[in-house]
Amino acid sequence: MTADRRPPSTGSPAGTGARQVEGHGGHLVLDALTAYGVDALFTLSGGHLFPLYDAAVARGDVRLFDVRHEQTAVFAAEAVAKLTRRPGVAALTAGPGVTNGMSGVVSAGFNGSPLVVLGGRSSDAGWGRGALQEFDHVPMMAPVTKHATTVHALDAIVDATATAVRAACEPHRGPAFVDYPLDVLFGSGATTWVPEPVRRAGEPDPDRVTALAGALAGASRPAIIAGTDVYWEGAWVELAAAASHLRVPVYANGMGRGCVPADHELAFSRTRSLLSREADLVVVVGTPLDFRLGFGDFGAAAVAHVVEAPERLCTHRPVAHAVVGDLVTVLAALADWRGSRVDHEPWIARLRDAEHAAMAADVPLLDADTPRIKPTRIYGELRKVLPRDAIVVCDGGDFVSYAGKYLDTNVPGHWLDPGPFGCLGTSMGYALGAHAAKPGTPCVVMLGDGAAGFTLGDLDTLVRHQVPAVIVVGNNGIWALERGPMRALYGYDVLAELRPGTRYDEVCIALGGAGELVEHAAGIRPALERALASGVPYVVNVLTDPDDTYPRKSALG
Repeated sequence: MTADRRPPSTGSPAGTGARQVEGHGGHLVLDALTAYGVDALFTLSGGHLFPLYDAAVARGDVRLFDVRHEQTAVFAAEAVAKLTRRPGVAALTAGPGVTNGMSGVVSAGFNGSPLVVLGGRSSDAGWGRGALQEFDHVPMMAPVTKHATTVHALDAIVDATATAVRAACEPHRGPAFVDYPLDVLFGSGATTWVPEPVRRAGEPDPDRVTALAGALAGASRPAIIAGTDVYWEGAWVELAAAASHLRVPVYANGMGRGCVPADHELAFSRTRSLLSREADLVVVVGTPLDFRLGFGDFGAAAVAHVVEAPERLCTHRPVAHAVVGDLVTVLAALADWRGSRVDHEPWIARLRDAEHAAMAADVPLLDADTPRIKPTRIYGELRKVLPRDAIVVCDGGDFVSYAGKYLDTNVPGHWLDPGPFGCLGTSMGYALGAHAAKPGTPCVVMLGDGAAGFTLGDLDTLVRHQVPAVIVVGNNGIWALERGPMRALYGYDVLAELRPGTRYDEVCIALGGAGELVEHAAGIRPALERALASGVPYVVNVLTDPDDTYPRKSALG
């Protein structure tokens, strides 16, 4: 298999011929976007952006989604990028509109998401007079994006916009920013242009790939950890083929979840701690060796790092094998290994037995029937009713940590958590983006009550855009991720309390959605079933035990 197998959804232009566009600046911007597959624009209405909206209405091929806070627009655009592997686009009005979206932009950078942010801007002609929301965005955006620029001429709009899209989509992917002064965007003109293709990752060194394949085949107890860039590169078919051919267990990290379905015979999740004690080779593909992977410390095991761009290679510890290049090509080469191979079946059986033992030990937690509901019981009930292809959105700290352990992912891209930046407030934006990208696919949001405070206002957005998301709130009335460690350090906690029993379900009802309060474990599954059947934004507000916290082991820094 080759990189050519990948669909145009990786961001390549729809055609290579010349395009002609005429009209105001909004038409020029949208022509550049649609050439690369963009069909949705997320925004909060602002006068600086009116030409964009007018062009979308006139063209009819770019859907408009308006939100109640700019962070939601950015997260929705990122969700579209995550679910389609095409550029996701948010348009933010000048000044506070752009600054309100900053956390989402930074988060997209950590996730390697091809996000494009379009900004409004005060006019060039009047710059420096103190116009409304006059602010130079580029110095703020440049350090946290791959590309940031201001377009100062009408005839430069198409090229500047297309350049931003390509910058966002080319490895290593990440956010790009471009803003348009009022007098430029409102101007009119015509242009003919030819979209340039999006550059893909370079070819890997074949000798290094061969050495890695030989090491995997020759190891007695190897494992692969597949990360987010396996998904971004569209390499999940090659990943499964390589694992199956070499008979190597696969663990997932980030959006690597689902690249090998959770019910695949070589997919493992509960036994990663065994790798540090028993593995002799761990091959990490498409993700950094950061805090999520113990900074790459797997005990006595040799570590290999496979990335699609040189700047992604680990520099803080030595690795036995370092391979840089197109991940489809690397994994396809592993699947084509024709040399000898050590028998890995005893190792696979060892891990599978340990997985089964861990799953059996979880049953009492998933079935817990206690006076105060344990978060694990919520996940136990959700596992019974969650559709196999559901998109799962995770927004929170302690409560959503359980999601990573207990919920399975079977479809590439259908696991949407905030990523390594750990930014709260993604939930409503991700749900909106999921609806825009895959409107017929069930979406379930796991929302901590702390995180709920960042984004509740955009329940209104979900109602207005008829997003049938199921939103499960783990309501323990505390900042659990902070309270436990603070008590362990100081013997007390402060600033870790929220209002107990807050009726988040009634907030959703008041905004036009639906919901209910769950106070007893027996009521969880019926509430979830009603929510999944409702066809509207539905909050299942579950009161949970504040003294039950996730057993965290990872070091954060």
